[in-house]
Amino acid sequence: MVDLDSKDEKLLSSGNPSAKPGFELKRILVPIDFSDCSKKALQYAIPFARQFGAELILLHVVQVNYYAGDFGTVDVALLEGEMRKNGQRQLDSLATEMASRDLSFKTEVRTGRTTSEIVNLANETNTDLIILATHGHTGLKHVLLGSVAENVVRHAPCPVLIVREVEHDFVPA
Repeated sequence: MVDLDSKDEKLLSSGNPSAKPGFELKRILVPIDFSDCSKKALQYAIPFARQFGAELILLHVVQVNYYAGDFGTVDVALLEGEMRKNGQRQLDSLATEMASRDLSFKTEVRTGRTTSEIVNLANETNTDLIILATHGHTGLKHVLLGSVAENVVRHAPCPVLIVREVEHDFVPA
């Protein structure tokens, strides 16, 4: 015979399928750059949102890199505006698809440094989980481009699930 105390009983009851999970997700932030890799991260987020009844927050960050060159002046404000409109149009298309799946979601387009905007929105919305794609740059590309995923993990106010471009999938396509 084994004596169980209250902590042991709680651990054993976690195997009960009717028991509530030990944590809950209310808001899941999914940064989207419209690459196949970021759409893959969204495919990971959808089952989490369904299971926990969580709201998905789709974020697209416009980062305008201005380089002066021999091509004349560039209207940065016009370029930024067009990039924001294009980003919102693509987010709206994803949102239409998600609405047909009966998911709670909202979309947001921001301008700035990608890492900062992801972390800022996570803080502002009290996000419970960020699901983020990584393109897996290594070597010189990593040094020159940096890693958004790495910096988000370092500064995020919540757990971050990183989805790699090529990996063993557990989410059906």
